[in-house]
Amino acid sequence: MNTFSSKTFLRFKFAGDPQIDPSGNRIAFTLSHSNEKQDGYDKSIYMYDGNLFQFTKGPSDSSPRWSPDGKEIAFISASKDEKGSNLMSIRSDGGESVKIAHFDDQITDLAWLNSNELILSVALKAKRKSKNEGPKDDVHEIEKIPFWSNGEGFTYDVKVQLYLVGKNGTKKCLTKERGDIFTFAPSPDGKNVAFVEALDLEHNPLVSDLFVLKIGFGEPKKITNSDVSVGNICWSPNSKEMAVAISDLKHGSFTNERLWITNLNGNFTKICDVDLAKGNSINSDSRGGSPNKIFWRDSGIYFMMTDGPLSKIYKFFDGKVSEIINGERSVSGFNVAPNGNIAFLSMNFTSLDELYLYKNGKEKKISRLNDLRNFSISVPEHFDVISSDGKKIDAWIMKPTDFQKGKKYPTILEVHGGPRTAYGNAFFLEFQMLTSNGFAVLFSNPRGSDGYGEEFSYIHGAYGKRDYKDIMEVVDEAIKRFDFVDEKRLGITGGSYGGYMTNWVVTQTDRFKSAVSQRSISNWVSFFGTTDIGYFFGPDQLGGDPWSNPGGYAEMSPLTYVKNVKTPIMFIHSMEDYRCYMVEAFQFFTALRYLNKEAKLALFPSENHELSRSGKPYHRIKRLDLILDWFKKHLEI
Repeated sequence: MNTFSSKTFLRFKFAGDPQIDPSGNRIAFTLSHSNEKQDGYDKSIYMYDGNLFQFTKGPSDSSPRWSPDGKEIAFISASKDEKGSNLMSIRSDGGESVKIAHFDDQITDLAWLNSNELILSVALKAKRKSKNEGPKDDVHEIEKIPFWSNGEGFTYDVKVQLYLVGKNGTKKCLTKERGDIFTFAPSPDGKNVAFVEALDLEHNPLVSDLFVLKIGFGEPKKITNSDVSVGNICWSPNSKEMAVAISDLKHGSFTNERLWITNLNGNFTKICDVDLAKGNSINSDSRGGSPNKIFWRDSGIYFMMTDGPLSKIYKFFDGKVSEIINGERSVSGFNVAPNGNIAFLSMNFTSLDELYLYKNGKEKKISRLNDLRNFSISVPEHFDVISSDGKKIDAWIMKPTDFQKGKKYPTILEVHGGPRTAYGNAFFLEFQMLTSNGFAVLFSNPRGSDGYGEEFSYIHGAYGKRDYKDIMEVVDEAIKRFDFVDEKRLGITGGSYGGYMTNWVVTQTDRFKSAVSQRSISNWVSFFGTTDIGYFFGPDQLGGDPWSNPGGYAEMSPLTYVKNVKTPIMFIHSMEDYRCYMVEAFQFFTALRYLNKEAKLALFPSENHELSRSGKPYHRIKRLDLILDWFKKHLEI
């Protein structure tokens, strides 16, 4: 049997963005894989029409969208030879793709308006005034926040606008919005396009509004009142109403969205009051990208929710919400045909995303993209932990693949990011690599996690308190319940919030003999002022800002307690991580070395916050190797 290593990643294929045709029988989706020679990825569109096959050549094709008559598929393509992106089209029965239009800027999404026109969202970058002579003007003159965004770089001079593009290549900009457009949806009758826009990302970043633009007739109409956060939207089949995911922001970003129906006059009716996240919050380091959408068909309104460690597809019909696609797995993305057939991708603990077709109440597995039957796989064992205040915490432990009864094993505690995400039934190469190398792996969903309701996730102003207690009580229960856990050889790692918690843990206890902190936060004050979300995430999560709440920011910052650290710790950070800027690792590392404590800093150039999920192949492999080597060194394996 094969074992997992960092380089196993090179054989994986990542499926994403499933799109089902109007007949409900054919499915287009994206498939990407690493290109080791070029240290990048090749992505193309695949088709299922009874057989599964590659449909476009790639190497950079994405966002397939069926025309209303099912005769064409439009998609986005990028070329190394030219700046920007191309809108492409290909007949659904095959042939060569043709370029419809080119944009010097990035096309971010597309949708058919009718059989001859499409709506595109395009991230337009302001053009600098050119000079006939002298040096190039490369100075960034910035007058607002946020000025950069993780994965995108400087965005202070970028605005997303909607375009109407004809199949003949004609282009017309439909909007002149001063805010930030996040998503859009054309009406089925082709007369309107709805979109969601944050009008003031600088001063009111959690608030977004629903707008409807009647194509060819003036300015967009504002439907909401700038007092909520609008998420995903979709139109009714008759184009008279919309289904909208809305958060009333009662608990800030901790608030779960509810589903509403509205007409074009803004008369809202709530249809789903379930206190769960509307989408998939389950973590994985081995997933392709899929948009989170709502679909309104004659058979009902379809949407996803995260329910504990599972993500499922639900349907609202005749006043009731029911589960349609469930089971011990994580649904990564889906699409619904007019007749109610569903194309979806799902993964579990032992399998990467595969393609499924749900038809006539039954589902069929379409693909076997990643065959892991010849691998020794460690299957997580679930156990409940009752916290000291009486809450049930979901936890899992994975045995080493060479497990021998009576033997004790070094155990790695993994802490997820967010904090409003969750661990669940999804594949993790990092976990499998560790268990293939003699480690047990422990993970859980402590307070702050998504999928358990707002109250469970609400750790406002209490970072490092109840969440920390939950995690430590999970460790205590694991040691008590599983005699193979070696409490003298414990390690801890996590990324983003998980990196914050790793930093926090090593300042509060010395029970862990090794730690790896990834894309972390060490100082909430510097996080506030250097990142793309810090200026609103800090106040939302901690309460106040560094000037109105200096004590709270210091109290919840691991850097404050750096003198307590006894655990050898390695910091892994991307140099273009604008979500948690690299100064977070710099400060903690510098303080530890100044205090003559064991620490290591690994910096990854040209990478961002998504290093573990979409970084360059070499860097993803290197990151895993660093983690493994650090734990082997310090946990005596």
